[in-house]
Amino acid sequence: MKQTLQTRPLRKQREYRLLWSARTISITGSEVSKLAVPLTAVSLLAASPGQMGMLTAAASLPALLLSLQAGALADRLRRHRPLMIACELVSCVAAVSVPVAWLLGILTVPWLILAALVIGAAAVVFRAANFQHLASVVPEDLRTEATAGFQASYSVASVVGPGLAGGLVQILSAPLAVLVESLSFLTSALMLRSIRTPEHHTPAQSRGMWHDVVEGLRVSVTHKSIRALLGAGVTINFFATAYMAVHMLYMVNTLAIPKGLLGILIALSGLGGLLGAWITARVAKRVGENRILLVTVLFFPIDIVAVGLLGGPLWWKLAVLSLTGTITGGIVVAFATCLGAVTLRDAPAELRGRINATQTFAIQGVMSLGSLTGGFLAELIGLRPVILLAAAGIALSSIWIWTSPLRHPHNTPTLQPA
Repeated sequence: MKQTLQTRPLRKQREYRLLWSARTISITGSEVSKLAVPLTAVSLLAASPGQMGMLTAAASLPALLLSLQAGALADRLRRHRPLMIACELVSCVAAVSVPVAWLLGILTVPWLILAALVIGAAAVVFRAANFQHLASVVPEDLRTEATAGFQASYSVASVVGPGLAGGLVQILSAPLAVLVESLSFLTSALMLRSIRTPEHHTPAQSRGMWHDVVEGLRVSVTHKSIRALLGAGVTINFFATAYMAVHMLYMVNTLAIPKGLLGILIALSGLGGLLGAWITARVAKRVGENRILLVTVLFFPIDIVAVGLLGGPLWWKLAVLSLTGTITGGIVVAFATCLGAVTLRDAPAELRGRINATQTFAIQGVMSLGSLTGGFLAELIGLRPVILLAAAGIALSSIWIWTSPLRHPHNTPTLQPA
C-alpha cells in the first residue's frame, strides 16, 4: 500500500528536508559570523572593551525585548512561512551590509552593532513563527523526530561552523567571511520558498498585544507541565552560563588544557549532540518524551562535575573530558528535543507561539544574568567553587521535572491547572 504523508518517514518527505536544510544552512552561516564579526571589530576597527561588550549584548538583547511580542504575532497568523522568508531576507541584507561597508571604507563598530541587532531581532521572530509552522506541516506523531532534527542542526553547525569560519577568515579576511552568513540566509529563504505544503493554522483571536502577551505568560506559569519545563530550563541555563563564564579560564589556567585542544573538545560535544538527536528520535517512540526528560535531567551536571574535580596527567584529563563532553552534548540535545516536543504536545494550539516565546524570553534571557553572576562570584570565591556551585545548581533542575506531571511515563497531555 502506498504510504501517506502521515506515515512516511520524515527523511523521505521533501518539504521537511527543505525545512531542515534551510535551518541548518542558516545556523551554520551564523556560526561563521560569531567568529568573523568580533574579529572584524577587534582587528580592523580597534573596538574598545566597552564596544565589544555592546556588540556581544546586541546578539542576545532582541530575545529579551521581542520574544513575547513575536510569540503573540505568531499565534495571530494563518500562514507563517512568508514571515519566516521575510526574516531571512532581512538578515541577509543586514549581513551583506558588513562586507559592503568595509569595501567602501565606511564600516564602524556602531554599524556592526546595528547589524547584529537587526539579525538578532529577525532570528527571534523567525523562531516564533517556525515553532507554529512546524506544528502546521508535520504530523503529530512525527513532531518529536522533527524537533530532534532541528536540534541536530545546531550540533552540525557547532561542529562545522567554527572550522569553516577559521578557514574563511584566513582566506577572505574577517569582513568578507560575513558574506557567507548573508548567502546562508538567502539560501534558506529560497529553500523555504520552495516548500509547497499548505499551512492549516487557525489564528488566535487577539484582544490586543498586551493582553495576548500576558495570556501566554499566565498559561506558562499556571499549568504544571509547562511550568516545570520553564523552571527547569531557566535553572539549567542560569547555572550553565555561570559555569561558561569561568570554565575557559579554569580549563587553560588550572587544568592546563592546551588551547589548541579546546576546539576539539567543543567539536566532540557537537558530535554528541548529533548522536543524541538520532537516539532521541528513536527512543521517544518506545518510552515517550516524559521518561527521556526524567533521565536526562539527572545527568546534566556530569561534565561540570568532571571539570571541577578533575586532576592527574594530561592524557587522563583529556580522556575524561572527551567522554563527559560527548555525553553531555547528547543529553542537552535530548532534553531540548523533548522540551520542544512536549510543549507542542501539551500547549493549547492557539497559545503555542506565546508559550514558546515565553520560554525563549525566560530561558535565553536568564543567560546574561548567569554569566554576570558567574564572573562576579569567581572574583569573590575563586574558579573551582563557582564550577562546583554551578553543578549543584543545575542538579536542582531535576526537582522541577520530577515533582511535575511529567514524572508519569505516558505521553498524553499532562496539563493541569495549578
